Amino acid sequence: MTVEEIRELIRLASETGIAELEVQRGDNRVRIRRAGFAPQEIVLSPPAYAAAAPVAPVTPAPAAVTAPHEPKEREKPAEPGLTLVKSPIVGTFYESPSPGSAPFVRLGEKVQPGKVLCIIESMKLMNEIECETSGIVESRLVMNGQPVEYGEALFAIRAV
Repeated sequence: MTVEEIRELIRLASETGIAELEVQRGDNRVRIRRAGFAPQEIVLSPPAYAAAAPVAPVTPAPAAVTAPHEPKEREKPAEPGLTLVKSPIVGTFYESPSPGSAPFVRLGEKVQPGKVLCIIESMKLMNEIECETSGIVESRLVMNGQPVEYGEALFAIRAV
């Protein structure tokens, strides 16, 4: 891990208000903890991808925890039979491998586990997001080039 990557992690923690962030890539491990925040137990499921470094549970700032928020339309529970594919990381959503090329998947396309659905760019790393279930791509819930948050729904897949 380079010094510039560590600086980017520090910048990310400061801009988002994250109290603690841990990243491990191979034998390299970095933990960034902002002063003045008491740790709170929040357990997040592990990422569903292997291309990027694993990220440890994130402790949000206390102000973010105390204020309830109304879920966004795309975060509301899906109808029965639909599986939401959610972003395992914070980054920028891309529907195709490069500008001008065909998207990884189209609406109505049948997908199998392991099929690449999109790319999330995070800290200049391109992370392929793969489908974990079989089904038909019912909808894409974010626009190409749009920033996405951890846990934000990207696609709705109807089981077949």
